[in-house]
Amino acid sequence: MSHDAHTHAHDVTLEQIRTSNPGRDVQRVGTARFLGQDVRKIHDPVWAVVGNLGDSQCYLGVQEKVAAVQDAMSRRIADQDLAVRLIAPIFTLGVSDGQLNGTSQMRFSLVGRELVNDAVAVHVAANQVAGVVAVVACDKPPVGTVAALLEHNVPAVILSDGSIKPGHDPATGAPLDLVDAFQAASSTDALRREQITLHACPGQGSCGGMFTYNTMQTFFGVLGLEPLHMVAPTSDDRRRVDEFPEQLVDALVTMTARGIRPRDIVTPASLRNALTVAIAMGGSTNVMLHSVEIARAAGLDLWRDVLSQEEFNELSRRLPVIVNMRPFGTYSMVDVDAAGGLATVVKALLDAGHLDGGTIGCTGETLAEQVDRLSPPPPDHRVIYSTAQPFKDTGGLRLLMGNLAPQGGAILKLAGVESGIVEGVFTGRARVFNSERALIEALDAHADDFSDNDMVVIRYEGPRGAPGMPEMLDPTSKITTICRQRGITIALMTDARFSGGSVGLVIGHVAPEAILGGPIALVRDGDTIVVDVNRDRIDCVELGDAATMAERLDTWRSAADAHGGVHPDAAPVTHRVLRRMRDTALPALRGAGMNDTGGQ
Repeated sequence: MSHDAHTHAHDVTLEQIRTSNPGRDVQRVGTARFLGQDVRKIHDPVWAVVGNLGDSQCYLGVQEKVAAVQDAMSRRIADQDLAVRLIAPIFTLGVSDGQLNGTSQMRFSLVGRELVNDAVAVHVAANQVAGVVAVVACDKPPVGTVAALLEHNVPAVILSDGSIKPGHDPATGAPLDLVDAFQAASSTDALRREQITLHACPGQGSCGGMFTYNTMQTFFGVLGLEPLHMVAPTSDDRRRVDEFPEQLVDALVTMTARGIRPRDIVTPASLRNALTVAIAMGGSTNVMLHSVEIARAAGLDLWRDVLSQEEFNELSRRLPVIVNMRPFGTYSMVDVDAAGGLATVVKALLDAGHLDGGTIGCTGETLAEQVDRLSPPPPDHRVIYSTAQPFKDTGGLRLLMGNLAPQGGAILKLAGVESGIVEGVFTGRARVFNSERALIEALDAHADDFSDNDMVVIRYEGPRGAPGMPEMLDPTSKITTICRQRGITIALMTDARFSGGSVGLVIGHVAPEAILGGPIALVRDGDTIVVDVNRDRIDCVELGDAATMAERLDTWRSAADAHGGVHPDAAPVTHRVLRRMRDTALPALRGAGMNDTGGQ
C-alpha cells in the first residue's frame, strides 16, 4: 500500500465523519482516542486480537501475549500509516479440563468449544473484522476459535500460548505432569499423593505432553495457520512476548496484501498433512473430533474430501511414531523445542515423502519453503526420531468398525497401548457401567474386583448422552495404575472420549451412542468383546446373533418409550446449555458439535 493510498483513505474517512450518523460514530471516535488510535481511521478496515481465558494454568499467560500483540499491531499501524482501525481485544471463555475430569462439570468442556465459536463468530461479524490474531490456550477453545475464523474467512493468524514446563519430583528429580497426578490418585501412599499434587504443575501454560493441546497446536501449525517455530516454545518463553508479536503482524500484513485467507490455507492437502503429523507424533484421539470440525468450518467434509476411514488407517499403518513424548514416552514439548521444534518433525516427514510441501501457510510460504528457511537440526534420536529409525514402528491412531461401531469411527490410540493385544487381537469380558461416575466409584471402592482381560464399558456419556461427551482421564488413569501394579490388562470402551493423556487399551467415540440405542447400549455383563487391529474391528460376539440383537434392542426401546423416549439409564439434564447439546449434538464422526438444525 502506498502512502498516497493511505492518505486518500483518511481523506474519505474525514468526509464520512462529517456526513455520517454521529450516533454510530461517536463511540468509534471515543474508543480510538482511548486506545491511542487515529480518529481519522474510524471507517477503515478493522483489525482485532482474540484471546482464550479460563480458570486454570492453561490460560495464565494469555493476557500478556494479547497485550503484546495488541501493542505490536498498534505500532505497525502508526509507523506504516496502515489504513486499518484497531479495536480493543476480546476474550472468550474456557474451562479447565484438568480440574473437571471425573466430575459432572466435565460435560461443559466440549460444549465450550461450541460456545467459543459462537463468541468469536459474533465478534468478528458484528465488528466486520478484516484481520485477526488469536492467542489460544488449552485444547477446545482453540478449535472453536479457529472454526469461527474459518467461517468468517478473513486474514487470520494463530499464536498458541504455549505449554507448561514439567514439574519435578522433590525426592527423585524425575519430571512430573498432570497425568502423573491423575495416576497417583489411586496410590495408597498419602505422602506421595501430596508431593505430586504440590509439584506436578508449576508455572503457566497448557499440558506439556503430546496430549490434546499440543496435538491441536501442531495440527494448526502444519495446516499453516500458525508459524511452525511458534508451536513448541513454553508459555513463559520470552520469545512469545518479545519476538513473536511482530512476526505475527508480518504474517497478517502478508496475508492481507496477497489476499490469502484461512480457507486458502485449510485445504484437503493441508488437512492430510496435519493428520499425518498428528499420527506420527502419537497425538490425541480428540484430533478425530476436532479435525472434522475444522474441515466443516472450511467448507469440507473430512471423510469425503480429505480421506476415508480406510485411507486413514492405511496412513496410520505406514507411519511410525517419531517422537518420544508423554504420555507414551518420556519427554515433553519443552524438550521437542530444545531438539529443533515442530520444524524438525515436519522436515523428517517431508524428507521421507509423507507430506505435501506445496501447501500455503500464513507466512505466505509453502510448507517446504518455511521449513527450509527455519533450517531445523536433524532428529536427535532421543526426543525426535527419523522415519528410518522411529521411536515406535506403528502409527499412533486407528479407527475401528464392527457390530459395536457399524459406521466406524471408534478410535484407539495404538501408541498408548501398553499390553493386552496378542498378535493383533484382544478378547475381553464386558463389565458394564451406565456412567463414568459409577465406574469411578467401583474403582475406588472395589478395585480388586477388576480382573485381567476385563473390558470395561462406559455408556450414556456420548455427545447427547452425557451430554457433552466428557473425556475419561480420571478412570483411565485409575485403570492404568491398577494394570501396572498387578501386571494385567483392563481395557475400556465408551461412547465418550479421552484425554490426550490417557494410555492403555482404551477405545472411544463408539457410535451410535447409547442414548440413541446404539449397539453399545445393548452390551451386557459377561459378553465377549473382541478388538482386532489386524482387521480394524470391534465386535460383541453375542450381538453377532441377529435374534439376540433384536431381542435386546426391543427391550431397550420399551424401557425408553416407558420413560418419555429417553432411556432411564441416561442422566436427566436441566442446564440450558447442556439441554441444547443433548437436543442438537452431532455424532463423533461428524465432530460432536452442536447442529443448529437439530438433525443427526
